[in-house]
Amino acid sequence: MSVTSVRDRVLAAALHIVGTEGVPAVTNRRIAAEAGVSLGSVTYHFASQSDLLRAALTGFVSEETTRLREIAETYRDTGLSIEDAAAITERIARDLAFSAERIAPFELYIQAGRDPELRDAADECFAAYDELTVTILGALGIPNPESLAPTLVATIAGLQLRRLATGNGGQDFSTAVLQLIRGAFLPLS
Repeated sequence: MSVTSVRDRVLAAALHIVGTEGVPAVTNRRIAAEAGVSLGSVTYHFASQSDLLRAALTGFVSEETTRLREIAETYRDTGLSIEDAAAITERIARDLAFSAERIAPFELYIQAGRDPELRDAADECFAAYDELTVTILGALGIPNPESLAPTLVATIAGLQLRRLATGNGGQDFSTAVLQLIRGAFLPLS
């Protein structure tokens, strides 16, 4: 078994545990059992629980950003309108099943509010989402995409959290996205 595969299994197990039972359920023994690795493997790869949670969160966001960037690239040269981009955002959000691994980042973002060692990882995650959003907004010709991106990311994350918490998939992401983007064109008074 390679070092990389053991590390990846440990990270996947940590995300699964966080997403099903929350951060307090994450113990080295539990991770080792879930990952099917020795207890020493967990401590070999991660000196502390904070190190493990940081790596799990940044790894998830790296994979997610790659996935979303690939989707964005498929539409880059198709002449998308803002309405098309909003509809695609809504479709992607609705297509995401809330597996344990998709619930885990929400848990970890909340944990970052309690654990200063996890805040840098959360900041990196939101920076990656902001960067991706800036790229998409820039491709749509939106002026000053850097000023709109954090608000758009926060809105989408908030709507996803609301959908997760309520089980209600009825939120209209495209309307929210369109309102924010169109608002970017209004002069400040």
